[in-house]
Amino acid sequence: MTIIRDLCQCRRKSTWGSGAVSNWIEAEQAAQRLGVKAATLYTYVSRGILTRRKAPDGRSIFSSAEIEELARRGRPRRQAGSTELVIESAVTMLGEDRHNYRGQDAIYLAEYKHPEEVAILLWTGVEPDDRQSVRAFAPVSDAVKVAREAQSGLPPAVLLLERLQLIVTALAVADPVRLNLDPAVVVETGRGLMSGMIAALPHHGRVKTIDSLAMHAQLFWKLASAKADERLTDVLRFIMVLLADHELAASTLAARVAASVRADPYAVVAAGLGVTSGALHGGASLGVESMLTEIKKPDETAYVMGERLRRGERISGFGHAVYRNGDARAVALMQKLRMAVPGHRRLAVAEAMIEEAHLRGLPPMNVDFPLGLFTHLAGMPRGAGEAIFGISRTVGWLAHAMEEYKKPTQLRLRAAYTGPTG
Repeated sequence: MTIIRDLCQCRRKSTWGSGAVSNWIEAEQAAQRLGVKAATLYTYVSRGILTRRKAPDGRSIFSSAEIEELARRGRPRRQAGSTELVIESAVTMLGEDRHNYRGQDAIYLAEYKHPEEVAILLWTGVEPDDRQSVRAFAPVSDAVKVAREAQSGLPPAVLLLERLQLIVTALAVADPVRLNLDPAVVVETGRGLMSGMIAALPHHGRVKTIDSLAMHAQLFWKLASAKADERLTDVLRFIMVLLADHELAASTLAARVAASVRADPYAVVAAGLGVTSGALHGGASLGVESMLTEIKKPDETAYVMGERLRRGERISGFGHAVYRNGDARAVALMQKLRMAVPGHRRLAVAEAMIEEAHLRGLPPMNVDFPLGLFTHLAGMPRGAGEAIFGISRTVGWLAHAMEEYKKPTQLRLRAAYTGPTG
């Protein structure tokens, strides 16, 4: 805990950097000078056009020299073929190496909060006063029964993420008020949906009476093997908070498009789950699980990773489209795993993989690497990382959906036509 706290505090101190205060201006001033909205400033930051730092009091500040230069040149033009889409949102802001929920450091929240608390924060914009004030997320028993029965014909080897897609559809059919998009109703739907997704999954390994446990503990005892170290339960709490949202990731964009045409919350989550299965998104942890299964000992790492690279395959868990210089979420989660199960023999394999990636010039690890490692250490079934990702990200999908529900128009993307004209 101390290490994570120091990491957060160090980040807050280091973002101020050097230079006189007069060389930096607040976001409002910068936006006025450029004639753009504040949200556009942060888009410029994510594209590497502007530098953002934090003042000691937590305010975002921008280099006045960069602002003046950008104002002189005019707004940057988007490169041909760019797929970037800008949507105003107050849910999550991406920084240089991490993200913030409603203005709060997500890594800090992951250290001290439960998924239920962060869900309420992202859905309502209000942070609960204390953990006891957050009513437990409980599924509707009849709906869970329908969702379990819907899986009765599935082969045992079906991935958990595919089960979740079926579960969400079954839960929707059993909810007579799913089309009510009032914010308060959507929050209640979210409570039942998340807990229902967990309750309807089949047990793997150790079976316990889990209904009275917190959501992360219920999910852990659903998926973990009988030999899993109980200290990993809290790591799953950390993971679920950390993965609750990540701005306009591919699955969130799909969820927002669905919500913009007034799809119900279940359909929104179904859209997000469909995109999550992609190997470049939530499915990346499945690739990490596969490598960890293949590498039995640390000294096999170079050969296995080398063979994959020679075949032209991706090495899952390394590199990130936003965090080019390192993903602080991955660093924090790896620290949690090292502290939870110090000396675990499989940790040595993971450390060897990280070192081998560095020697081969691969980008730094992203959060999918320790997520895949976590499921491996806990003895969870194949594809558990995808399922954890999907359940956790349901919080963010619904938060973004509620923003879209308030807007009078739907999202309508346009294509740059490149085909024949006649």
